[in-house]
Amino acid sequence: RGMDREPMSGRGHADLERRIGYRFDDQGLLKTALVHRSRSAGAGVDNERLEFLGDAVVGLVIADLLQRRWPGADEGQLSRRRAALVNAVSLAAHARRIDLGVELALGRGEEKTGGRQKDSILAGAYEALLGAVYLDGGFSAAYLLIEQAFAGEIEVSPEDAHGGAKTQLQELTQGLFQETPAYELVAADGPDHAKEYEVEVRVQGRLMGSGRGRSKKSAEQKAAAQALLALAEASGEGVEDAS
Repeated sequence: RGMDREPMSGRGHADLERRIGYRFDDQGLLKTALVHRSRSAGAGVDNERLEFLGDAVVGLVIADLLQRRWPGADEGQLSRRRAALVNAVSLAAHARRIDLGVELALGRGEEKTGGRQKDSILAGAYEALLGAVYLDGGFSAAYLLIEQAFAGEIEVSPEDAHGGAKTQLQELTQGLFQETPAYELVAADGPDHAKEYEVEVRVQGRLMGSGRGRSKKSAEQKAAAQALLALAEASGEGVEDAS
């Protein structure tokens, strides 16, 4: 199992370079960024060091972009917004947008268990890719790539971004699936002065949560909180408590 084999997808790395809008001078850096530790078999030739570097680079760039775009936001708001943008679920969504999974070199075990779609592997590979861009083209090249990739998300105000479970769920589903959740009022019980509402929320047509409350807004928030937990369990990543 030589390390020089191309990814199992059969697609050249030039395709990936076109998708991200950056061409590497050092093709070895790009190749290393795509090697998961399961493939290196302890040989030490994998993307973990680049992932370590890329984690720091993306965190710094996102922090800089946020403080420039939202000068009136306080430190806590900026910190929460940055955390939402650089967590594993968010970074994996960015990896999927550039079809990064097909380029990865994985070991047989990860290949068999769907490693190309695992959030942890995709997020790590995306950070490694950014770390490789930083080493190849410098901070300005990495900054520009990250700025372009996260442009839409930077425009979401830190004051609004954590306004409740509904906001968090919408951000998450837009990142993962490029769609918004669908809420449906399924019941309204009791007299007018004490009515209780039941709402269901679906993501990609799948029922992900339900909630009851004295108002439709309250029921939607509870349904969204339940959906966040369900998505967190499915991805294996933690989601900030929004209840």
